[in-house]
Amino acid sequence: MDGEIGTEELRERLDDEETRVVDIRPPRAYRRGHVPGSENVPLGQLVQDVERFDGDEDVVTLCPHGKSSVKAARLIAAYEGFEGDVVSYEPGLSEWDGPIEEGSAEAEADSAAEEGPESPF
Repeated sequence: MDGEIGTEELRERLDDEETRVVDIRPPRAYRRGHVPGSENVPLGQLVQDVERFDGDEDVVTLCPHGKSSVKAARLIAAYEGFEGDVVSYEPGLSEWDGPIEEGSAEAEADSAAEEGPESPF
């Protein structure tokens, strides 16, 4: 892992087409709102899908409070097929004050069918 970044650096990296921004929250949380241009690879699925990052030069991991994204960044950095730079967004999405993109109603309906009814808790 190559460290942690703050909000201004994340903003700059969002404008860079070479940067891959990975939101590691569960799909339902991602659909409720995410950083535009980010992709969802839940932390629990990351171990199985780490080869997705072969050939990437720059990856930023995101999570709610900047803790789990450090674990995700370390996992990606440890993968032998990854030779780029990977950083974690240190403040976490709870501190993100930039634009938020929401999932579509169609995606929400699809996920409800996949995940079952929403929990009353």
